[in-house]
Amino acid sequence: MPKTVIITGTSSGIGEETALYFAEKGWNVIAAMRNPGKRTTRLHGNPKIDLVHLDVTDNKSIADCVKFAVDKYKKIDALVNNAGYALMGPFETLDPVKIKAQYETNVFGLMEMTKAVLPHFRENRDGTIINITSIGGRIGVPLYSVYNSTKWAVEGFSEALYYEMIPFNIRVKLIEPGFIHTNFYTTSMDKEEVDDWGAYGESLKATLEGMESFPGSRPIVVAKTIYKAAAGRSRRLRYPTGSMAKPLMYLKRHMPEGLMLGVMKGTFKIKKGSAKQ
Repeated sequence: MPKTVIITGTSSGIGEETALYFAEKGWNVIAAMRNPGKRTTRLHGNPKIDLVHLDVTDNKSIADCVKFAVDKYKKIDALVNNAGYALMGPFETLDPVKIKAQYETNVFGLMEMTKAVLPHFRENRDGTIINITSIGGRIGVPLYSVYNSTKWAVEGFSEALYYEMIPFNIRVKLIEPGFIHTNFYTTSMDKEEVDDWGAYGESLKATLEGMESFPGSRPIVVAKTIYKAAAGRSRRLRYPTGSMAKPLMYLKRHMPEGLMLGVMKGTFKIKKGSAKQ
């Protein structure tokens, strides 16, 4: 019998590619997104994919999505929590309302989605929860302080949940993408205008330009890693994947902190005292 997966945030990028890859592998795919009728031409018409409305900040929407999957396929084998976006800009300039909204989607929405499938997984004494974070969940990146903090929160949540789920034979996985070529900068990022950065504008402009030139992997690289995590029975927790993920994680683990901070400052073109008042 084909397995079934719920994937959130499938309208584009990693989520869309992952939905297609699971379908190619014969899984029943619940492709969940806010607007199923938009930007989904690659998913429409695929007999293995159900396009379902989902707003992870709305508990009723979450419950409806899970109920649809259970009613149609009886058993959910995996949940991929991919829905999320990045709020970018110097922390001091960020709107508090937008900061809270970032947490509602990236952290609380993910938690509520996870909570919604746990009774089903416990009843079956089987299931895999896959949370998509980022190398920014292990390494701080300038201009992404709030986004990084949401991913660090998900890392800690997932690691603790990993232990809680062992008695029920439920697996918890973290996918940690590096730099990926997607339309993240246009569809998944809330970018404050550089002109509104005030005193930070000039000093961090080079940082921003440098980031946008980083080499990236294609979303299919991450999709294949997600599939590997879902299809296997391994108890492995973390899966760094994509451009620069493994090298940066290695340096973070083994390099003295002072040296690592120096490497990152050089990488992001951060210079002491360079800001203008």
